[in-house]
Amino acid sequence: MATASTGSKQAKEVIRLEREAVIPVLKPKLIMTLANLIEQSSDRSEFLKLCKRVEYTIRAWYLLQFEDLMQLYALFDPDYGDQKLQQQHLSSDEVDVLEQNFLNYMFKVMEKSNFKIATEEEIAVAQSGQYRLNLPISVDESKLDKKLLKRYFSEHPRENLPDFADKYIIFRRGIGIDRTTDYFIMEKVDIFISRIWGWIMRVTRLEKLFPKKTRAIIRKVMKKEDETKDIKKEGENSDEEFQDDLYVERIRIENLDFSLQNLASKITIQEPTFDRIIVVYRLAGSKTKKERGIYVKHLKQIPMADMEIVLPEKKNPSLTPMDWVKFLTTAVLGLGAATGSIQTPEADFWVIVAVVSSVIGYCAKIYFTFQANMEMYQNLITQFMYDKQLDSGKGTLLHLCDDVIQQEVKEVIISFFILMEQGKATLKELDKKCEELINDEFGERCNFDVDDAVQKLEKLGIIAKVSLHFCFSLS
Repeated sequence: MATASTGSKQAKEVIRLEREAVIPVLKPKLIMTLANLIEQSSDRSEFLKLCKRVEYTIRAWYLLQFEDLMQLYALFDPDYGDQKLQQQHLSSDEVDVLEQNFLNYMFKVMEKSNFKIATEEEIAVAQSGQYRLNLPISVDESKLDKKLLKRYFSEHPRENLPDFADKYIIFRRGIGIDRTTDYFIMEKVDIFISRIWGWIMRVTRLEKLFPKKTRAIIRKVMKKEDETKDIKKEGENSDEEFQDDLYVERIRIENLDFSLQNLASKITIQEPTFDRIIVVYRLAGSKTKKERGIYVKHLKQIPMADMEIVLPEKKNPSLTPMDWVKFLTTAVLGLGAATGSIQTPEADFWVIVAVVSSVIGYCAKIYFTFQANMEMYQNLITQFMYDKQLDSGKGTLLHLCDDVIQQEVKEVIISFFILMEQGKATLKELDKKCEELINDEFGERCNFDVDDAVQKLEKLGIIAKVSLHFCFSLS
């Protein structure tokens, strides 16, 4: 995932998103659509029977693994796990082994369900912008355990893990788009005041004392993201490697052109979303009691720029140290400049008014912006609790287990249908045909996991490998 800018007159902020392996088509719709493509009624009937047999077999494959997963989680359920652990009379070392076994099972289920661990790059790109959440959100790390995940990743190393992977881990799957249409009065006023403030700073030549650090940091982040050279200009085709990727534009308030005339009009902002996010973490224990509960939170449709909202044990937002520095420095230097102007014999009254007004206006801007952002933050927290959180704990794991079966069955059925129609195909041909089928019949695009599909077909005895081709061999 990387950002890319277009060559239009107004710079656009675009994020490149790689296609995912998850098949977004409902299984019943998939089966009936493919069945209707079969001309012979007898062949159609046999196809439907085979689809059922495939699902029953795949469910049987995963039954014991899912049972082990749920039994292990029962020991680490934050609500009732302690009671069950006490009944087992296990030593601390034995419990450590069991919790690592649970994580191992869960991570495999996550992988089979096409969830990916959010990487350092993805989180940096997501956090490089702001959407509806305009407050700095941080985690109270003292409340989180740092041993559980650290031990797991030491035994199962992975590349490009984020810095916080020893305290909590974020899984993500699916891409969507969130659009919000509103007046955004306070946000517009904030930007309008910022632009007036910038003009006053230039006129009074105070800008040398107040470098635009915040914007400089943002530019630095954006330049860092553009190091991948994934620049996409209007009228040009993207590189072959990225031709099927999804490009989503970020439309943010601070990048929009507006004046006093349209200050009271509605605007639409847009941000790509992670369709599903799962957060895994454990709370820190006390000196007298070791915490064993493992939290698993499942959320949906989280805007990338507001991904901080899913973080565990968030600190209450407050004015940042930079805000306080701006606030106090502006007041001191502004009042000093005003005092110096008054003592000057040829003091310009309007210059004094401009300096004092800019100081008062900027201080008021910082305060009222923070209050508006706090109100937005509280509203978002409430909304996320009711609208965005799908489930947690056991419910999330059951949902994941069903996801695995649905995805595995769909992979087998699609690849089986292609081989049934063609008779034989190479791995590359099969991959291409499966993706084309999904796109042509359902209007969806995905990076079909052909290797996994072929392995299951071979295990089911449906295909056989002849030279470089996979042949349909079901009698």
